[in-house]
Amino acid sequence: MKALITFKYKDEEMKLLEDLGYEIIFNDERDFSFSEDMKDAEVLVCFDPFKKLDIDLFPKLKWIQLLTAGINQVPVEKVLKKNIVLTNSRGVYSIPIAEWIVLKALEMIKNSRDFYKKQEEKIWKMDTSLLEIYGKIVGFLGTGSIAQEAAKRLQAFGVKIVGFNRTGRNAEHFHQSYPIDKINQEISQCDFFVITTPYTEETHHLINEEVFSHMKDGTYLINIARGSIIDEKALIENLKSGKIKKAALDVFETEPLPEDSPLWDMENVIISPHNSWGSEMISRRRFEIAYENMKRYINNEELINIVDLERGY
Repeated sequence: MKALITFKYKDEEMKLLEDLGYEIIFNDERDFSFSEDMKDAEVLVCFDPFKKLDIDLFPKLKWIQLLTAGINQVPVEKVLKKNIVLTNSRGVYSIPIAEWIVLKALEMIKNSRDFYKKQEEKIWKMDTSLLEIYGKIVGFLGTGSIAQEAAKRLQAFGVKIVGFNRTGRNAEHFHQSYPIDKINQEISQCDFFVITTPYTEETHHLINEEVFSHMKDGTYLINIARGSIIDEKALIENLKSGKIKKAALDVFETEPLPEDSPLWDMENVIISPHNSWGSEMISRRRFEIAYENMKRYINNEELINIVDLERGY
């Protein structure tokens, strides 16, 4: 069975995949070019080769294993039409991103950016305006694995965790969950609002001026999902007005963030370059989930992390 892999694993990892019974074809997606020897591939393991890789050229393709949690790069209509199974790497990035969320929540409420600036300028000056995270309410848009890992860690700080998802279903480590259509009624209770939901057509600009208007004055905002879930122009205006007291943003509508974006110069914004997922464990976890699913696939067993393309997650 042929498997096309567009991400370079270690040689010993490639050997382990071959030992499962696959003929492995490697073609780096950063410089992808189609060749006849790959057209019979039944399996595709990749990040985002789809600008260069046309799945119509792979008549035997039955399964795509993404090495990302997000799926917005996938040509969904073609995948559905060809009845290709899609799995993602949900859970691979949850622990480092959860740690990042806790870090940014504490950095904002403890004014860490101001202390770093004072250190650079050698200024010794106390700040008596610091707040506690204890007793605050943290809301999550999306209650999947990243949100659950973050909620588990935040509970140790004595906060209340609420979530918004499609149906209002209960989620582990959450005190309360609401359906997304109740967001305007319930978001005002949140001191922190964290965006962890997948990006789909339904979540495009879901956080818009109307939602901002229902937030508590002085809300702290964290976005580690996708920039386009927020209407960035509305976000900037609400940062200026103080409706959003501070924001920690790891993702943006346009990446890299343009040099002329006003977000760069805002004192109440912490910017990072889509980096919340990084850790020394990621490569190992990426391989482990691909290995497990490739083992299951060749043994005709049920795959993990199957994506419901009709719902977009």
